[in-house]
Amino acid sequence: MLKIKKGDTVKVIAGKEKDKEGKVLSVDTKNGKVLVEGINMVTKHAKPSAANQTGGIIKKEAPIDISNVMYLHKGKATRIGFKMDGDKKVRFAKTTGEVID
Repeated sequence: MLKIKKGDTVKVIAGKEKDKEGKVLSVDTKNGKVLVEGINMVTKHAKPSAANQTGGIIKKEAPIDISNVMYLHKGKATRIGFKMDGDKKVRFAKTTGEVID
């Protein structure tokens, strides 16, 4: 069970994009990668096709390792834990102890 989910706001804690923040667009659980909005942008050369008539150079996000991002809770990076809330398993911020979802 991964601690980062789609829609979470995260901060990059390692690599060339360090200290940047963004929203998680998708999570690849098999490879342990995340796609973060505006982070790790790469240029892709696209040929003209039915979907993209003009082609050209396209900028898009590339996945980064999930270990290089940290959950942002109220503007501060925090670790995430799991606990039982009655009979439901919930995520909570380790710094404040508050339940996230």
